[in-house]
Amino acid sequence: MDWGSPWWRKLWPVHRHECKKVIPLLLLKFLISVVYSILTCMKDTLVVTSAHSGAEVIPILKGWLVFPLAILCAILYAKLLNHFKRSTLFYWIVSCFLSIVLLYGFVLYPYADSLSPHRSADWLVHKLGSSYSHWIAVYRHWAHSLFFITAELWAQLVIFTLYWGLANDLFKIQEAKRTYTLFIAAGDLGAIVSAPLTLYYVNKYLGQGFIFTLQALVGYAIACGLCILALYWWMNCYLLRESTSGYQAQTDVFHQRTKLTLRQSIRHIMRSKYLLAISVLVIGCAITINMVEVTWKAYLKILHPTPEAYQAFVAKSTLMVGSAALVTVLLFGGHSLRIFGWHVTAQVTPIVIGVTGVAFFILCIYEGTSLAIWLKITPLVLIVFVGAFQNIISKVVKYSFFDSTKEMAYIPLDQESKHKGKAAIDMVGSRLGKSGSSLIQIVSMQLVGTGSIILVTPILLPTLIVIAGGWIYSVAYLNRAIKEKDLEREKQLAAALQEEMALQKQPLQQV
Repeated sequence: MDWGSPWWRKLWPVHRHECKKVIPLLLLKFLISVVYSILTCMKDTLVVTSAHSGAEVIPILKGWLVFPLAILCAILYAKLLNHFKRSTLFYWIVSCFLSIVLLYGFVLYPYADSLSPHRSADWLVHKLGSSYSHWIAVYRHWAHSLFFITAELWAQLVIFTLYWGLANDLFKIQEAKRTYTLFIAAGDLGAIVSAPLTLYYVNKYLGQGFIFTLQALVGYAIACGLCILALYWWMNCYLLRESTSGYQAQTDVFHQRTKLTLRQSIRHIMRSKYLLAISVLVIGCAITINMVEVTWKAYLKILHPTPEAYQAFVAKSTLMVGSAALVTVLLFGGHSLRIFGWHVTAQVTPIVIGVTGVAFFILCIYEGTSLAIWLKITPLVLIVFVGAFQNIISKVVKYSFFDSTKEMAYIPLDQESKHKGKAAIDMVGSRLGKSGSSLIQIVSMQLVGTGSIILVTPILLPTLIVIAGGWIYSVAYLNRAIKEKDLEREKQLAAALQEEMALQKQPLQQV
């Protein structure tokens, strides 16, 4: 039974006996999201504002480096699951990420200029031409590229695979409808905390070099990472071994081992229309957001070319995303699921991202000169601020509606599909979406014969429309499939109940 006032129950729709597993998971999600927000704010600043670089580097990194590494990590994770406990893998993976971040912040970044192969990079630009400068920039700034990859894989491995895999094991679908939006809110709160922290150190060390800001933020990321390990250890040692009602059956969840390999998981996905539909959701979300975001960041660098100014603008955007997403998820996310159901809630994200993305691309194509004159600002400022609005609202609806509905779609599946299928979809599927967007952008630039992402916007516009339409259709298909699975489960429960009642009657008949 819920406790507290009606307003409190709306903000905190958790039963009293569920608090012992909800509160630790909320804190865990908050800490993981703080680390992710800090790394995300810095990764774009470092690669975009570096000399001889730009936003065009992002598709190269995501499509040609992060994607194959994500596949490699998925293969390794699937193989290790067959030999090690999931708790052991959690410690290893988080510790590995923290070690790389620490190495970059205090060793690689301070000596990045000395470690960068500028001479050979300049030779390559001379031989291949300036149209390939964004490819060569990845090689030139390999240390920044390593940090970018680490931040991207943190989201895939730690957030989607480790954290949400744990949450999906601990909660039933009815519990998830009440609690998953709270976990999303904890992630939004992480962004709200990390953004002012970033702005504080940018302003504190303004004019003294970006190294002091970076090392301060890296220190906070490491501290949060150590807290993540400590909290997970406490949960593994105490919380998950308690013999509480309705929870004991799940106490060994950290110690489960599965038997499918990644190749078998992908084959299983290809044979399952249900898992394929979830894959389309993940891929469509990644492509649409990334496709618009890279174009916006290209304009943002023109407006704010220095690392400090770029970092400050991104931090402000992150703060707006976190604040708006927190309000949205608390006031609308959970209520939308309970009032309108899964289908309506899941359709919000593709519709909003599709409409705002199309509007932004149209503004880029026609430059919005008349509107800029009417607003008494330059077209560049108008495009940057409209792009920032599109980026903010896209992430708000993603965090508030998409993440929770996508995770709920896994709950009706069996354990093998949950763990191995989820790992393949979240790691490979999401990366395939971002790499697909990168491939579209790279091929478009090659066809046009330019090294600028801004000049290929007319090609990206119809592509965005098609992908958003496919995403909307997949949501409708999944809605029908979830209803069918619910009906099938109800029939199985009814049949089991009838069988139990028949067994109870047999001794009476014999007497």
